[in-house]
Amino acid sequence: MAAAVKREKKFNFLHLNEKKCAFLNDKDVQDLFMKWSMQGNICVQYYSYDQLFQLYQKSDFVLDFLQDPVVTSSLQVITDSGSSGPVGISAVKVEVTEIPCSITSMEFFDRLSTDGIVRDSGHIVKCFDDFYEDFTISDELRKMLLMENSDNYEIYSDKEREEFLFRLFQHICLGGAVCQYEDFIEPYLKTTKMIYKDLVSVRKDPDTKELKVSSIVIKVKGWDKDDFQFYPSDQDHEQTFAYFIIDPLKRHVAVLYHKWGRGVF
Repeated sequence: MAAAVKREKKFNFLHLNEKKCAFLNDKDVQDLFMKWSMQGNICVQYYSYDQLFQLYQKSDFVLDFLQDPVVTSSLQVITDSGSSGPVGISAVKVEVTEIPCSITSMEFFDRLSTDGIVRDSGHIVKCFDDFYEDFTISDELRKMLLMENSDNYEIYSDKEREEFLFRLFQHICLGGAVCQYEDFIEPYLKTTKMIYKDLVSVRKDPDTKELKVSSIVIKVKGWDKDDFQFYPSDQDHEQTFAYFIIDPLKRHVAVLYHKWGRGVF
């Protein structure tokens, strides 16, 4: 049997422990996360890295990250019992999915009102109860988000649904295992905007003067030497995720992590 080729590590990481995410320290957002069963199950951590990053290196970047001793001793995950602690495992295989991130205006969600999901008052239109996997669907918003046979599913194209802003909005709307859903759209939109603004960097194009997103967003999974998926969890779920938001100019990466569960009460 041929000997395995030793892979050369390129990126080194430093945990920016003092850097905090504004939305997680916002009292209103904390109260909403409690209501939505996400409090205690969602976190953001920041790291810096030491080499120029380009998108074609995304798999090597993530593998270096999940093998770095600084990361394995500091990157937080939630256990099945609900406690948090460092991941403590080094990855030997990763799955990295590029997430489009190009939207710079919340006008993206205006069609929720023009297409009958949200009334002029901001009230979310109710529907007869339906069920999709772990979710109870009792309004047209969640039906649009989850059910392809919804009359409103196609108001957002498949390409638009892949956008990081849409994904954040969907995660916020679906919440955790015992989520108390909102009757009005505003808390979802306001929270989504705050998270997006905190995590995503934008710059003004020198030629067009238009704002453009400069961050790179990837979704990450990791496996150990025994082919055990340990990150972000050993169980795949719509609401369990780890997004890496990379700022190639500052050489920073923000890790947005959430694990499906009951949250903190």
